[in-house]
Formats: sequence, C-alpha cells, structure tokens
Amino acid sequence: MEYIGRNVRVTLQPTPTKQLESYQVFAAPMTVEDLPKLHELSIGVGWPHRPEDWELAIGLGEGIVARDEIGRVVGSAMWFPLGEQFAAVGMVITSPRLQELGAGSWLMGHILDRVGARGKVLNATRAAYRLYISLGFMPLSPVHQHNGVVGEVSAGPRHARPMRPEDAAAIHALDTAAMGAARPALMNRLLQLSTGTVVERGGQVTGFALCRKFGRGHVVGPVVAESEEDAIALIAPHAEALAGNFLRVDTRQPDGPLREFLVASGIRHYDTVTRMGLGPVPQPAGPAQTMALVNQAFG
Repeated sequence: MEYIGRNVRVTLQPTPTKQLESYQVFAAPMTVEDLPKLHELSIGVGWPHRPEDWELAIGLGEGIVARDEIGRVVGSAMWFPLGEQFAAVGMVITSPRLQELGAGSWLMGHILDRVGARGKVLNATRAAYRLYISLGFMPLSPVHQHNGVVGEVSAGPRHARPMRPEDAAAIHALDTAAMGAARPALMNRLLQLSTGTVVERGGQVTGFALCRKFGRGHVVGPVVAESEEDAIALIAPHAEALAGNFLRVDTRQPDGPLREFLVASGIRHYDTVTRMGLGPVPQPAGPAQTMALVNQAFG
C-alpha cells in the first residue's frame, strides 16, 4: 500500500513474516492471551504499563504482535478508532536491535494497512521519531510528560466540583469537541475506571478531568478546559487526594501556569515526545481544549 505525507511517498508491502538476521518473526493479531508477554515486552523497554493498562488497550483497539520462532513476543503495534475518519496509533514497541533491523517499519506497515484511509495521529518517542518521519508522518506539536510523587499541592484556583453521573453526556460532548473526533467506547470505559472533577458555569459543564490508576501510580487525563486556570482547578483535587503518591500528566501546553503548577506540586517534567500526523488529522472545535491526554497511546 502507498501512503503520502507532506512531500513524502512511502510504499509498504506488509508480509506475514520478516527475516531478522538469523531468525524469522511472524505477525499475528493481538489477543488478551498475549497480555503476559506484552507486559514483559513493555517492561523490557522501560515502559510503566501494568497488565491492566495493556488490558484496557487491547479491549479498545486492534493490535499486531511479532512472535519469534519459539513464540516469544518481540514487538507490538496498535491502533484505536477516533470516530469514522481518524485513528490513533500507539503501543509500538520493538527492542532497539530489532528496530535497527526494520522490525518497527514492518509492524507499522501492518497497522497502516489495517487503518487504511483514516487520518492518523501518534505520539513519537525520540527513538521512534525517525521511523515515523520515514513513513510520511509530520510533526504537529510537543507533548510534555510530567510525573512525580505529589508533595504539597501548589496554591491556585479551586472552583471545580466532583463529577456526578449526570455529567456523563456533557463530558462526552466536551471530549469530542476538544479532540475533533468522537471516541465513545474509550470515554465510557474511562468513566467507569476514573474519579472525576468538573467546572460548571451557568448550569453547564464547561470542563472536566478524569483520574485513574496507571503505570507506577495514577494519571490525570483527559483534562478538557477553556483555560489553564480551569485546568489547574480540575487537576488540583486529584493531586491533593494523591499526596505522597506517584502522579502523571501528559500535556501539550507550552510553559505557563499549568506546567508551573504541576512542577510546584512535585509533578515535574520528565520527557517530551512529539505528536505527529499522517493525512488529515482531527480538528478541535473549542472553546474548550485538551489540556492533558488520556495517555500517549490514546491521545
């Protein structure tokens, strides 16, 4: 299949097997039975995902695993629907040695083949950035990963209230507008797994934040708000409830009040990845915007 990025044309012919030096790897659909080996794979490259985090991803997306000749899982890649027109690509893992031998490009060929004509977005680590450029993806914006053990939560606005069941419809609508695409299955599952806060004005919910267990502790995301002040108000109650615990927030916001609040509360900047797109990408409708991601795989 052929994929066209900005001034880039890439032809990929995904094959069921790939020769890597002295042995072959085989592509197969990802299933829940792969979960223990996928967890081992992610641990091997330093990713924090728990088996439960993998289980959530497998339940919401479609994936490919690469197996070697004795059945070990040596690579993975997934995609997740964003409405009917777009897809998020994530959970792309290969060992560094296999990456150098083209395993990452081969796995991505299978994913792009399955995603087809949908516009594609992903968050690229530094190690994978050149791979995605070679496939036609173009950089869109940096994503700043903040994490750490929450200390004394910095002073700031405190006008959010706890989420209630009747807020669900408004939360779905806000996420769709901020994302530029609907993702009802993901949001329904997150509402089941998360505690939440909302900002309400004039009887209408104008922003929300969801917090759930993830990786080494908890993550706050998505956060959708009309301003950084609202985002701080939405995140602060979760941070205060988790004082002394590990908390992660992934945000596309540049330096400013939100990131200053996170750092002052012990949630320090850890890494930066790059949001990238291939073909048309979702266009947010506003006025609220995504202040923090679900995670780097889902966006």
